[in-house]
Amino acid sequence: MFLDETIIEVISGKGGEGLSSFRREACVPNGGPDGGDGGKGGSVILEVNEQYTTLLDMGNQRKYKAKQGANGGTAKCSGKGSQDLIVGVPQGTLVKDDEGRILADLTEIGQQWLAAQGGRGGMGNQHFATAKNQAPRKTIPAQLGERKILHLELKLMADVGLVGFPNAGKSSLVNKISSARPKVGAYPFTTLEPILGIVRLGERSFVVADIPGLIEGAADGKGLGHQFLKHIERTHTLLFVIDGFEDDAYKKYQKLCKELELFHPALAEKQRIIAINKADLNVEKTAKTFAKHKLTVQVVSAVTGEGCKELVFKLKDMLPSLHQKGWH
Repeated sequence: MFLDETIIEVISGKGGEGLSSFRREACVPNGGPDGGDGGKGGSVILEVNEQYTTLLDMGNQRKYKAKQGANGGTAKCSGKGSQDLIVGVPQGTLVKDDEGRILADLTEIGQQWLAAQGGRGGMGNQHFATAKNQAPRKTIPAQLGERKILHLELKLMADVGLVGFPNAGKSSLVNKISSARPKVGAYPFTTLEPILGIVRLGERSFVVADIPGLIEGAADGKGLGHQFLKHIERTHTLLFVIDGFEDDAYKKYQKLCKELELFHPALAEKQRIIAINKADLNVEKTAKTFAKHKLTVQVVSAVTGEGCKELVFKLKDMLPSLHQKGWH
């Protein structure tokens, strides 16, 4: 199961209370104030966990509460501060408030964001002795923790996002080129949730996201349009998978482009490549139509594997991040 939206409650710890006390020893008849300070309450911190791929990996817990700081002691002993509570989230998590404002965009492995600040510890009466008042009972109360309701939204982090109408063969193609094994079937909407696959070439790899098949009107929310389209916003390159055996294949491609542009104009500017699927059924006519429009095309067969290796190398050449890592 894939989960890409959830709501959590975070509560940081209250600070420990400062103590009001006085030094009492037989040999020190006029001992002064010695009340210690309270410890700091624990904060709640969201941290990107590389082992998480979906918000479901966070488990069923929806309330995260850090512990309170310890109270101050006698002899000017400070209370122990509470440890921060680290909450793991998947890479690509957006954090929003109740009004939809973005508070954090967690895109890097190990990245942290302070969700709720732990309360400051109270101050003991040791701090308030003066020449006029050598036995103060004054303390400063501890600070309460924070309580927040946070809306988490996951947008997949992938190098390549697959786009296509239902039954174009996206899931079958992902099966051929990556480690993912999405369900494949000869009926619409086999894939109902995004699937990440790792494409390996020697010691290097890149990530492809199989986005569920779109339908006309997806940009307006038809079907599960908005839920699907948001996952290709972060991808570097778009891989359009087209059923090359259809007579109106190029028109289908134009409709896909329009849906992306309507959803977010920036998607229309993304680098792209077109995989014309079903080479085993003779799709030369379709390939020539796309070539006339000077589009980057690779004819493939998700059934036999024809053209898949060439497609992977073309994708590799289109991803500059791989060359920055030394992949030539």
